[in-house]
Amino acid sequence: MDTEAQHMERDLSSGPEEGAEEGSRSTHVPDRSPASMSWGRTVFLGMLCTLALLLFSTFVLQPFLIPSGSMQPTLRVGDRVLVNKLAYRFGSEPRRGDVVVFDGTGSFVQETAPGGNAVGALLQGAAASLGLAEPAGSDFVKRVVGVGGDRVVCCDERGRLEVNGAPVDEEFLYPGDRPSQVAFDIVVPDGRLWVMGDHRSNSRDSRDHLGQPGGGMVPVERVIGRVDWLGWPLGRLGSLEGTDAFTGIRPADGDHG
Repeated sequence: MDTEAQHMERDLSSGPEEGAEEGSRSTHVPDRSPASMSWGRTVFLGMLCTLALLLFSTFVLQPFLIPSGSMQPTLRVGDRVLVNKLAYRFGSEPRRGDVVVFDGTGSFVQETAPGGNAVGALLQGAAASLGLAEPAGSDFVKRVVGVGGDRVVCCDERGRLEVNGAPVDEEFLYPGDRPSQVAFDIVVPDGRLWVMGDHRSNSRDSRDHLGQPGGGMVPVERVIGRVDWLGWPLGRLGSLEGTDAFTGIRPADGDHG
């Protein structure tokens, strides 16, 4: 009897332990490894930072890779400049002498129907907005020479550009370049800009579109922003040097300086 009772007690005591052990095994979920959690957080933070940079670049300050030598010596091929997108957001407009980035669709390049690889275009646009790739073929960087109402003439008897009858000594021109090898006499319509590169002999600008629809004039609303700073290379890091070349030119009307 004592032996049978011991067996029964042993069976009763062992049953719940086995069941509990099985239940524990069936409901246990292994923890995620610290490595996978760390990798997930890194990816998430990377995506968040990229999104923040894209938003900042879209609305505030955009890096822009200089793809050509049309603005030498002011800007060189491979320079990364920072485009101030707030410069003309609160009632201000481009002024003579400003270096601006603009969308040349409809003025410098023809409008085209959308097509091609949409995903590739999106990725290229995102890379360009971070200064990691060349800008779209419709984006240009030039210097504002004439604003709405201005009469811009080239050239006077001394070979200088004239704006509203006043000669302009363009100290920013590429050494050895003339203000223009193409003669012109134009009046800039209101709401538009006459723009030219500093390397006049190596720049396709407003002069190249004389006689075409729009006459090479860039609509003010197509201006993306003003180039205010050089971000790369480090040896040229700093604000973009301004110019006094247009100081003292009388306005064509009371709205422009």
